[in-house]
Amino acid sequence: MSIWWSLHLRREAASVPLARRFLLGTMETAGVDPDISFDLSVALSEACANAVEHGGDRKALGESGDSGYGHPAADSGQYRVTAYLDGEKCRIEVSDSGPGFPARRALRPAAHAVQQPQQPQQSQHPQHPQQSQSPQQALPPRDTEAESGRGLDLIQQLSDHVQFGNRPGHGAVVRFDKVLKWREGALLTA
Repeated sequence: MSIWWSLHLRREAASVPLARRFLLGTMETAGVDPDISFDLSVALSEACANAVEHGGDRKALGESGDSGYGHPAADSGQYRVTAYLDGEKCRIEVSDSGPGFPARRALRPAAHAVQQPQQPQQSQHPQHPQQSQSPQQALPPRDTEAESGRGLDLIQQLSDHVQFGNRPGHGAVVRFDKVLKWREGALLTA
């Protein structure tokens, strides 16, 4: 047995906990391990918060001869959340109608999948040992003071696989999945 659902939500802050509770209720009923459910619900909350904040700024193109700017896209007031639970994993997709991700974010792989392990190196001075990062770090360091992007990094850390993409003329899509663990006696099992 598998479970599939899709919600069309308004781009309002109140929609974020609604989507999260819907996911948690589905996973609890199905028998998913609470730790896995929590990770996915936090990742979903971050994806929904991004859709609410950034998902409707795109302007629709106007009529012939018009400048093409000045009125919002017809669907800019809503976003969609779709979840699939099967015996092995849960896959979640959040799509909006905003301008999409910058090219560097859309192509960026999951951080935990490509970072090289850090190896300590001893300082030349024995009284001041230091640890330095491996020179082969795959991703550039993030600006920890930046006001955007941290939620997407959190989604990457809480999921097994993440994909950030753009639908040309239709907005951004965040897809993520995680292998499921089940409670004993669960309705859905691998």
